[in-house]
Amino acid sequence: MASALNMDLCNVRLPLKDEKELYDLSIREGLWTNIRRQEPDAGEADSIALEGWQPEPVGASGEAIPRLDLEGKMLLPGLVDAHMHLDKSFSLTMVPNSSGTLEEAVRNYAQASPLFPKEEIKARIVRSALQALSFGTTHIRTHLDFNLRASREVALRTIEAALEAKAQLAPYMTLQLFPMCPYSLGALDVDAVEEALRMGVDGIGGAPHLSPTAEADIDLMFRLAGKYDRPIDIHCDETDDPSMRTIEYISQRTKEEGYTGRVTVDHLCALASMTKADAAGVIGRMAEAGLKAVSLPAVNLYLQGRQDRFPVRRGVTRLREIWEAGIPIAVASDNIHDPFHPFGRGDLVQIALIGSYAAHMGKPADLRTLLRMITDVPASVLGLQGYGVSPGNPAHFAVVDAESPEELFTLLPERRWVYSHGRWVRMAAAKAQWNDQQLAASWQAACEAVTFRAHAHARG
Repeated sequence: MASALNMDLCNVRLPLKDEKELYDLSIREGLWTNIRRQEPDAGEADSIALEGWQPEPVGASGEAIPRLDLEGKMLLPGLVDAHMHLDKSFSLTMVPNSSGTLEEAVRNYAQASPLFPKEEIKARIVRSALQALSFGTTHIRTHLDFNLRASREVALRTIEAALEAKAQLAPYMTLQLFPMCPYSLGALDVDAVEEALRMGVDGIGGAPHLSPTAEADIDLMFRLAGKYDRPIDIHCDETDDPSMRTIEYISQRTKEEGYTGRVTVDHLCALASMTKADAAGVIGRMAEAGLKAVSLPAVNLYLQGRQDRFPVRRGVTRLREIWEAGIPIAVASDNIHDPFHPFGRGDLVQIALIGSYAAHMGKPADLRTLLRMITDVPASVLGLQGYGVSPGNPAHFAVVDAESPEELFTLLPERRWVYSHGRWVRMAAAKAQWNDQQLAASWQAACEAVTFRAHAHARG
């Protein structure tokens, strides 16, 4: 049996279970089997320190099953990024944003997107997804540009690139694809959205709060989602305007369509500008509808409040209040080095830390909640089955060089060991170090195709 599929782990800390205890874990054929509290002094016999250990290549045969000693390091189930824009990543050199506003970012990217060939879009997706994988993210939901105003060919080009990237990355990680349906669609445009759904995207998305016909657009999203039996994930009220409340109509339609548990709403920046009483009413209606939610703290901090002079609103939604209302809410990366956000690296630990600053979540209990917001909560948003460190589940996980959530969020350790889809993909190095030749080749090719330097078709 390949050692990548079979191993035992000892001296493991599981902060999502009981971080005061050490655990013995077993993996057989890529699945978790035994998950048990470790007996005193049981971790040392016949064990190999994870530090410096290198697994056999996938497919190598051998009877010995390694017993790896984590020496008290934390093991987290594979991190789940519930909201990214992989196709836009690393495009800032070609699509600038001089004002730093959301409006200019949307306008400039729409103007530039017809210039991007499919292979470039695919390379961006691969690079940014693998970068996230190197930090421990094993599952991603990415929203895709769907620029029908440029042309049907431009819109579907992105879908083709994303489907090819998803297939290329399937041995290592899972991608979910949600096209951003434009607003005020005509019949021909609706047909193009349906073609994307038939091609195999995983759900339907959009930003109806930008539309002059928001309610009609939301109705169409529900109609298409119901016809193709797909979940809905909506950019919602990404504005400082407290009167923007498409969230209320989304809540209403979710209940009317019986879509409870299958609708996710993202951003919700307007909630941050509302009075406490108004926000509580909206959050209550979200809870009644059974919505799921995603906050994008880094990008919302960067984009929102651009028209304010003092005080400057920062736009991050009411993370704590939504959580306390019983609504599953995750934090996610959103954009990486593009006109919407010039920074980012796909590291969900970094994103959770930014969320803790924005939401004033620094108590010990808060840090454990933030860990859930990048693991089991976004797993529920994505509808993942068999997620987590439990017998019978696939063993996707990240070992971090920390023994507690406090240490993790204080030091943001670069060294991480990542195991995904039946193989070790990263072993501790400060920079991405791939243990699979094909994976390393994909990373190298994507990095060569997508750089921080301006391209030949760069805009001024």
